[in-house]
Amino acid sequence: MAVKIAPSILSADFVNLERELGRIANADLVHVDVMDNHFVPNLTLGLPVVERIAQVSPVPLDVHLMIDDADRWAPAFARAGAASVTFHAEATQAPVRLARELRDLGVRAGVALRPASPVEPFLDLLPELDMVLVMTVEPGFGGQAFIEGMLAKIRRTRDAITAAGTGTWLQVDGGISQSTIARVAQAGADVFVAGSAVYGADDPAAQIEALRAAASTTWA
Repeated sequence: MAVKIAPSILSADFVNLERELGRIANADLVHVDVMDNHFVPNLTLGLPVVERIAQVSPVPLDVHLMIDDADRWAPAFARAGAASVTFHAEATQAPVRLARELRDLGVRAGVALRPASPVEPFLDLLPELDMVLVMTVEPGFGGQAFIEGMLAKIRRTRDAITAAGTGTWLQVDGGISQSTIARVAQAGADVFVAGSAVYGADDPAAQIEALRAAASTTWA
């Protein structure tokens, strides 16, 4: 299993986004948090900005939609240049239909779960999904502390993916740092979102490599 590090630009300098993207050129993905001030109490980037980021980013865009009515809006982000689009289970009425639509547009389709949302309703749908995102903080703000209770949820999800043999990526977002990433990898995650841990470092590129090394010892 290949470890993937996806720095979140939520912690970047929004005035100098192109420069900030260049600082993480050794990442596997760039995690783009889209918030609408309805599904979560914060407002970040809209479709035109995401489209422009896709044009200048040195790594593929992993768009995480924390917005209402994902069934309506998610396909537009696929057309805007994202490589992966993740919608929240709590914000869609037809997750399979939406995942199939995203795949038809040529992007990876992911479903995200808030900490209190059970993963079990989605385990039978793994063949329809390219990624499951287990939130290890409440969505909406960066810099929150990791919720230790989510490790069991990550393990259950990994066990189900292994049993299904789908190769679905298991992403974790929230409180990922050098002090938590090894435990999260041991629980079964293989895609790691890190915002403040990367952009808060003096050398974001070096921090990406340090996080990758810490997680890779589990998957080696």
